[in-house]
This record gives sequence, C-alpha cells and structure tokens, in this order.
Amino acid sequence: MTHLDISEVAQRSGVPASALRYYEEKGLIVSTGRRGLRRLFDPGVLERLALIALGRSAGFSLDDIARMFGADGQPRIDRLMLTAKADELDRTIRNLSVMRDGLRHAAVCSAPSHMECPKFRRILRKAEAGAAREKRTKAAPRPPKVKAEARERSSKADP
Repeated sequence: MTHLDISEVAQRSGVPASALRYYEEKGLIVSTGRRGLRRLFDPGVLERLALIALGRSAGFSLDDIARMFGADGQPRIDRLMLTAKADELDRTIRNLSVMRDGLRHAAVCSAPSHMECPKFRRILRKAEAGAAREKRTKAAPRPPKVKAEARERSSKADP
C-alpha cells in the first residue's frame, strides 16, 4: 500500500501541514509512520479530512468532530447531534435573513435618519433582545428537557 507523506496530504487536501499535525495531536487523524522526519498517512486520510472539513463547514467544533468517529476510525455520527446542529443553523439563517432584510431596508429608507425609521427601530429592538438572550443562554446551561425532546424526535425519525 502506498502511503502519502505529510506534504502530499497537505497538497491534495488543501489542509496545511501545521493543521495536519494539530489534527493528529487531537486524535482526528493518525499517521502510519515516518519517512525520515516526514509523517506518513494512509490514503484514506483524505476522505477523513473531507469529513472533518464538512463538519467544520457545518459549524461543529473539532471536539464534536472527534466524537463522530468510533475507536476503529469509522464515522459514528450521532443523529441527535446532527439534529441539534440543524436546528441551530435554522436559527442562524432566520437571524441572518432578518439582518439582510433590515440592511436592504436601511439602504433605501426615506426617513431623514435611520433612528427615525419605525422599521429600523423594530430591528434595533430585536437585536438588543437577541444579544441579551444570547448572553443569558451562554451563562446558563440548557435545561435537560430540550435534550430529551430532541432525542425523542431523533429516535422517531431514525428507522
């Protein structure tokens, strides 16, 4: 079996060698040995790096992604975690859509000042409320009920 050295993996995957070393340190990937001072990897590492990139694009942390692989290195993705992330993305999309619409309105609003525009003021109040809610959410853990409900939804959707 042909092994790839770290520079080949970096070139083919687009992931810098420094990130590859970090991923190895975090247990996300495993080198199979060395050729001189260069780490060697099984060609399957490229698929694993693609899965890591996909997880990062979805907003998962490296720790979350590490938990998505079993001890044998095969993906073991928790459907509950996927559902929770999808719900989080839905909230982000809604918030960004409101922001986009507000910016478009502010760009064409005929009010003498944005602070005099009723629609802009409503958007501003929502932003203030959202920031306060986000601060409270980060300070207090989610109630266990939310996790149980999400787990129940996941089990019903999983045949």
